[in-house]
Amino acid sequence: MDRLPYLRAVIKETLRLHPPVPLLLPHMANATVEIAEFVIPKDSTVVINYWAISREARTWENPTTFSPERFMGSDVDFKGRDFSFIPFGGCRRICPGLPLAERMVQLMLASLLHSFDWDHPLGCKPEDMDMSEKFWLTMHKKVPLEAIPIKKN
Repeated sequence: MDRLPYLRAVIKETLRLHPPVPLLLPHMANATVEIAEFVIPKDSTVVINYWAISREARTWENPTTFSPERFMGSDVDFKGRDFSFIPFGGCRRICPGLPLAERMVQLMLASLLHSFDWDHPLGCKPEDMDMSEKFWLTMHKKVPLEAIPIKKN
């Protein structure tokens, strides 16, 4: 897996652009703080909108464009240290399944790409795919993506 940096970049870019959970777990402010000229009173419940963070134009160049190259040579990871990329949350509330997900998604995707060639359903072109999502507790495609696996010889 260490010799597949582009695959890792594709996974990171997918999680940035299409997060499975758009709103992270709520946090409670344990003191009154001021952030970017907003005052958050003590004991307020704060909900982090990761979907908006991952599309922030001040942080990401061309934020709505799928570009795995932005993660090539970058040390940005899932661990929650860089608050512009926190698909699994951060700090004490980071997802406990992160180590398993990080390894299994890479392994499964690499196995599928290595074992099969992939094709589009008849009459479907990549530029015609609907990439819009239904915004709810978890994100789903409005129109499910379809791909046809073709066994390699």
